[in-house]
Amino acid sequence: MKIGVISDLHIDREHIEQRRYEEILIGETKKHKLDILLIAGDVASHYEITTRFLEKISEETQINVLFVPGNHDYWLKAEEALSTKDVYEHYKQLPQSILESPFIIDDEWAIVGHSGWYDYTYADARFSDEKLARGKFYGGTWQDKLKINWELHDRELSKIFADKVKTDLEKVGDRKIILMTHVVTHRRYAVPMPHRLFDYFNAFIGTSDFDDIYQQYPIKYSIMGHVHFRYQFIQNSVTYICACLGYEREWRTDDIYTEIQNTLQIFNI
Repeated sequence: MKIGVISDLHIDREHIEQRRYEEILIGETKKHKLDILLIAGDVASHYEITTRFLEKISEETQINVLFVPGNHDYWLKAEEALSTKDVYEHYKQLPQSILESPFIIDDEWAIVGHSGWYDYTYADARFSDEKLARGKFYGGTWQDKLKINWELHDRELSKIFADKVKTDLEKVGDRKIILMTHVVTHRRYAVPMPHRLFDYFNAFIGTSDFDDIYQQYPIKYSIMGHVHFRYQFIQNSVTYICACLGYEREWRTDDIYTEIQNTLQIFNI
């Protein structure tokens, strides 16, 4: 079985038409004859755009397109009546979403996933919890603080989401696991410190609440996004894959086709 991985498409961020993202990803999925496409969040910065994109990719490829929302996928405009929890519930109902809904591949493999959330533990220890919770540093503001409201502290939310993953892992028995999150769950993906900005902003990159999950469950692949770079490695028999397209200014070329082609990672089980 052939599985493709990509994240952080941000199709509404650039001047490029959104249909180009769709056309290229659909084309690459068909060219490689993928059986499953995993999208690890941050399709867009509004749930309606993300939903339409997932529906289009699913309809055109006719394969299992599986998704966990990223932080951007939860963003709302100030004037909207919906709450962040409403958006979460919306994603839970999507056929592509694996929020609290593990995907059983066969008797041997399953896919478990969640957005996950950041718990501040990747930041430099000199910053107080109160300082980190404000999300403001050197004149910059972490935009989730303005566009998402879980009505919970980030640390508490991170634990809740990690516990939901543990519940899902129990549901799939002793199958080998492909774990997909949006936030990173390994410190190797944090920006190396010391760093003028990311000594602080690493707080919002990842979580340590998954550390014991890797010890307790048979995870073979760990898929994630959020950090806008592409990097994979193997540690303790787990293959970690981060395949972020990211913003156009971060690309290595000025060609969207080349960038999506180079970002999409494929593995076989």
